[in-house]
Order: sequence, then C-alpha cells, then structure tokens
Amino acid sequence: MAHAKHGDKVIFHYSATLEDGTVFDSTYEDVCEDDDCDCEGESGPMEITIGSKEFFPEIEQALIGMAVGEKKSVLIPSADAFGEYDPEKVFSAKRSEIPEDLQPEVGDAFTLANDNDEEIDVTVVEVSADSVTFDSNHPLAGEDLKFDIELIEIL
Repeated sequence: MAHAKHGDKVIFHYSATLEDGTVFDSTYEDVCEDDDCDCEGESGPMEITIGSKEFFPEIEQALIGMAVGEKKSVLIPSADAFGEYDPEKVFSAKRSEIPEDLQPEVGDAFTLANDNDEEIDVTVVEVSADSVTFDSNHPLAGEDLKFDIELIEIL
C-alpha cells in the first residue's frame, strides 16, 4: 500500500473545528449544509502538493506517511494558525469620519484603506451615536484549530 510523501500531489477531505466544537470549515458537503456552520470554503475534497506550502504546514506534515483511507486529527495552536488575538488591532472612528450613506452594524465586515492606501479587513464590533469600533484581527485569531483529515487519493 502506498503512503503519501513530500512532493506527492494528494486529495484529502478535512473538517476544521474550534475548541468548543464549532465547525468553521469543511470539505465534506454534508457538514456545511447546516445553518449553524460558519464554513467559508467550497465543498469537495482539497488537492495539494505536499510541501508546496499551499495549506497549513502542520496539515501537510501530517499527510506524510498516510495511506489512502487513513484519518488523522491535527491540532494547530493559535500562534501557528491566525496568530494571537491583539487588542491593539481594535480601533474606533468618529461617525463624522464615516460616509453618511454607510450604516454599519455589529458583525459587518469591510475593507478599509489607511493613510498609506493599504487595505485592511475589519469587522464592526460596536456602534454608538458618536463612533464605530472596528476589529482588524483575523476572525479566528486567538483560536486553536483542530483539523480532522482523511486522505482520499495519492495522484
């Protein structure tokens, strides 16, 4: 039986969860049909070349030595995933600095440009009559991620 090695092109499924069991991404079609799932990716197996840095290095490393049909669980600490949560990435803007036609609500996501025209993705975390508070941390910052992977094919 063949085992996956560095440089192999492989196809695998995964289901990714937070510590509390919340599924945030999955390649399995039936997992992300649930309204409670926050899945962002497309369903269907993922294809990568092991060692090409196309996915989390911990996942690519875990695929090495796996046989078709084998399953593994991999824990990726927050520091190696999307980083630790940084409270300094939370900032407020006065309502007068925001276009009048924009009515942000908590949970809205925007791409803003700073003074150097660099784009930054933010989520609205608080809205008041005087200001809007944005969080530019990745939504999964500070979260340890668990991936359950299943090797489908070695190409």
